[in-house]
Amino acid sequence: MSRLIKIPCAALYAAIFMSASLQAHAASEETAVADTSRPVWRDRLEEVVVTGTRNVTDIRHLPMTVSVVGRSTIERSGSASLLPVLTEQVPGLFSTARGIMGYGVSDGSAGSISLRGMSGGSGRLMVLIDGHPQYMGLFGHPIADVYQSFLAERVEVLRGPASVLYGSNAMGGVVNIVTRKMTEDGSRTALKAGYGSYNTLRTELTSRIRKKGFSSVVGASYNRTDGHRADMGFEQYSSYIRLGYEISRRWSVSGDVSLTHFNASNPGSVSDPIADADQSVTRGMASVSIENRYEKTSGGLSFFYNWGRHDINDGYHPFSEDPEENQPLDYRFHSRDVMMGVSIYQSAQLFSGNRITAGVDWFRFGGDAWNEYVAGENKGHNMTVMGMPQIRHEIAGYLDLRQQIGSWLTFDAGLRVDHHTQAGTEWVPQAGLSFHLPASAGIKVSVAKGFRYPLIREMFMWGIANPGLKAESMWNYEIAFSQTLLDGRLSYGVNIFYLDARNLIVQDMVDGRMMNVNAGAARNTGVEAQAAWRIGRAWSVDVNYSWLHMANPIAGSPQHKLYGGAMYMAGRWQVSTGLQYINGLYTSTGTDAATENFLLWNLRASFRITDWLSVWAAGENILARKYEINAGYPMPGATVTGGVSLEF
Repeated sequence: MSRLIKIPCAALYAAIFMSASLQAHAASEETAVADTSRPVWRDRLEEVVVTGTRNVTDIRHLPMTVSVVGRSTIERSGSASLLPVLTEQVPGLFSTARGIMGYGVSDGSAGSISLRGMSGGSGRLMVLIDGHPQYMGLFGHPIADVYQSFLAERVEVLRGPASVLYGSNAMGGVVNIVTRKMTEDGSRTALKAGYGSYNTLRTELTSRIRKKGFSSVVGASYNRTDGHRADMGFEQYSSYIRLGYEISRRWSVSGDVSLTHFNASNPGSVSDPIADADQSVTRGMASVSIENRYEKTSGGLSFFYNWGRHDINDGYHPFSEDPEENQPLDYRFHSRDVMMGVSIYQSAQLFSGNRITAGVDWFRFGGDAWNEYVAGENKGHNMTVMGMPQIRHEIAGYLDLRQQIGSWLTFDAGLRVDHHTQAGTEWVPQAGLSFHLPASAGIKVSVAKGFRYPLIREMFMWGIANPGLKAESMWNYEIAFSQTLLDGRLSYGVNIFYLDARNLIVQDMVDGRMMNVNAGAARNTGVEAQAAWRIGRAWSVDVNYSWLHMANPIAGSPQHKLYGGAMYMAGRWQVSTGLQYINGLYTSTGTDAATENFLLWNLRASFRITDWLSVWAAGENILARKYEINAGYPMPGATVTGGVSLEF
């Protein structure tokens, strides 16, 4: 395998960068830039994105549906985590929760991200940070507590398969967190601190500097809460450093390191409480990238390395009548995992209206898991979890072609060939058309395949493991319409999709034994719509709605999701409010299926005392509605948080 990796990568990189040098003095690049006349309040509807293309591109030329949540919207949310604001702002996306702060891991955890019924908890939705995959190497799911607001300049959500560019786990879509940067020389430092209900504390500090081609971002945060139930405390420490340098007008290099540690407790469901269910988790991320930006070609080479250490006490059921369940566990579960990779890509304009992107990815992921005995006759000994340790590799090449035909049509097609050392090879195509109509309207039509390789947990861990599993696959068919009116003050869009997923990995009886098999299927149909209107200088409103029909219900994916928000900005005041209505949310499926319907009202306000000091307050679930997202875990009633913000 090492020869197969080194030779193609080196050859491709030499070829594409030779092309970059030959075209250094060519005519201007086709890639669009942002319209400076575009109203700044519409950060949610930015036209320039990088997700779905690997290069900066006008969103109107992409056949895929992409939502963008900008920095100002993230800051107004008042949330330490990105997931609540994404759930509000992105139609079709929903994240589970169990308390006021913190998601945790293992049994009873929350933070599962669902997009059109495809869940990140099962590895069918990928989270990226600056284009680099982020998931637990053994279990294959995102770690929700890592994705914090202070990291993000914006978040780009590609709704639908993104496997051509990002491979396995991008089956249902991607959430790409684009980190903070400085775009002009100078320095900015921001401190935010708040305190509220249930002894909840939120703090974050970010410093950004840019001077003569050098740039840096340094950030840190500390968050904690007692929780709204006993034994539901959460505490988190996070830090982030990013350094960058522009070698020349055409070349730049950057590197970053992020480290997060959190302690979480799980009290169990209200009907079956758990004692001593504590988790200590450390997650780290590092990457180094070099990029080139010529007039007719751009690309880059990046290396990333993610790691984690999980120490878990699954607790016990003190009120159980079974003596084996009502006693403290004599062992603790530990795991170490790694996810690393190298990505090389280059995009070039061969002739007018054309853009072709080629790339190679190599990923290495896996880890080790074991039980450490802390009591009983085995005290002091470790026992490796069945099938551990395990490491697997994924190597792929892809090609994406985009061609603008006149001023009214853009054609896009892509193909990925992806090989997994255990599950074999997948061919992944996609194609789409973007029609640019009069009156600032557009129609998009696309068809794309997504896939997900079996996870190491599914192939090798515990008694249900099956090393013979094959890849899951999905086809997504979509049509979308959008339009901008009133000189950009009013915009709206609607899209309809149908997805057909097969070979989903589920548990079933085989020869008298329960095991993982490729026997599941999902056929989901949906409608997603959104609109935003700048009414005047002070007022703006926005709304989004999604309807999802699932032939086979999936927990954590609501049938109806509606959000309406309004914002008032005048003088020193900024006030925003939002109503979110959820209907037909399955909190559990199967024989014990249960659904929830609820309405949440949030209100946030800030007042700028001086140019550098503001005070703010936020109220969540003001109506004090009783509801659950995870079955058996009632959510908190009305909560209030207030604090100060400094920026200089």
